[in-house]
Amino acid sequence: MVLLLFVDLDPELAALRPLGGFFVLRTGGVPPGPLPTLARTYENPVSEVYGNSLTFRVHVVAERLRAPELRIAASIAQQALAARLWSVALGCAALYGRIPDLDPRLLHWDADRSAPDDLWLAEVRPLPGDAHALADAVLHAHLEPLNAALVARHRIATGLLWGNAASALAGAARELDRWARARGRRDVATRARALTAELLAHPLLAGTGTFTGSSFRRRSCCLYYRIPGGGVCGDCCFTQPPGSSRNAASG
Repeated sequence: MVLLLFVDLDPELAALRPLGGFFVLRTGGVPPGPLPTLARTYENPVSEVYGNSLTFRVHVVAERLRAPELRIAASIAQQALAARLWSVALGCAALYGRIPDLDPRLLHWDADRSAPDDLWLAEVRPLPGDAHALADAVLHAHLEPLNAALVARHRIATGLLWGNAASALAGAARELDRWARARGRRDVATRARALTAELLAHPLLAGTGTFTGSSFRRRSCCLYYRIPGGGVCGDCCFTQPPGSSRNAASG
């Protein structure tokens, strides 16, 4: 039997700080600068490069990675934002037993920065920490409108985006498992793994891959291998970049 050791959900989400990176979330008040909310981002995927933070983010990623197609940058940008959202939600559920309300109208996004400075939650409102609440907070409130906006703007498959979402969730669970085991927090590792398994069975994520223990093997590819110097990710459906054997044989 594993004893769950929860603490109260504090306004600064301080329990996430030791996990660093993707798990940390800035909270409270109005963020500095005119940062749009994610609700505004999802509702207005305009075509101008600087007219919308989502469009801007895709172009930023494309420039930084020298992506040959915008749809590749769109995939990588989507997976990164999904990883941020899952890390915060799953981290809070595993450590606190509750999650903050991640309503897109409360969550501000700086599309020009990376974790942990990219997201700012205006107010911490506690919600239950079960799989149903996590699905509502991340899958329905964020990833459904995010994916719809990207599909509308880029030639990208919906199945690829849901594969990214599943991969991001499994990655967050894997980091939590590693952190918890190193500190003897079996309760955190067990809860994170159980929530992840339940979420991966959700209709939007079911069939995206196979989750065993803390490892995940997806059935799609995020296209990272197509950027200069890129390879396949650890959970990719490919064991080597497509065409690499043929290219090596002809080289």
